[in-house]
Amino acid sequence: MEKWDLYNKHRYKIKKQITRGDEMAPDEFHLVVHVCIFNSKGEMLIQQRQPFKQGWSNLWDITCGGSAVAGDTSQQAASRELFEELGIHYNFEKLRPQFTINFERGFDDYYLIEGDFDLNELTLQTEEVQAVKWASKEEILELIELKKFIPYYESIIAFLFEGRHHYGSIRL
Repeated sequence: MEKWDLYNKHRYKIKKQITRGDEMAPDEFHLVVHVCIFNSKGEMLIQQRQPFKQGWSNLWDITCGGSAVAGDTSQQAASRELFEELGIHYNFEKLRPQFTINFERGFDDYYLIEGDFDLNELTLQTEEVQAVKWASKEEILELIELKKFIPYYESIIAFLFEGRHHYGSIRL
């Protein structure tokens, strides 16, 4: 049973936790992290969710992400998700997220990494990830249009590709 710390609208942790799936009060929020890896060709590493994964089954998604569990900082959650889903070790402790998007029930922290990884050397989490591949911005937007990718706003995908070269992005 995954436990989440809850936050108020100002992102201050309140002294309350819930179990994933439990209802939150209207003034309670949770933290989600996303890591986007780009290669030297300017492509993003994307993953395809398992068919049995609840929510967005079989759809492609950005590199990795998930909810922070109770006790996790954003940085710890990013490190954990990247390792769990793809087998990549990276310590985010000295970094802030590149940016945060507020959504209805929480905060989405985004970390952008530039580095070349051999897809054959990744260890995919069988409970969540069925496949990975490199994709251009245009390929991702086409997958979204075909309803084969989680329906992110086109502007967010463009912003991720644009942001990979700016302050705060990580170069390996």
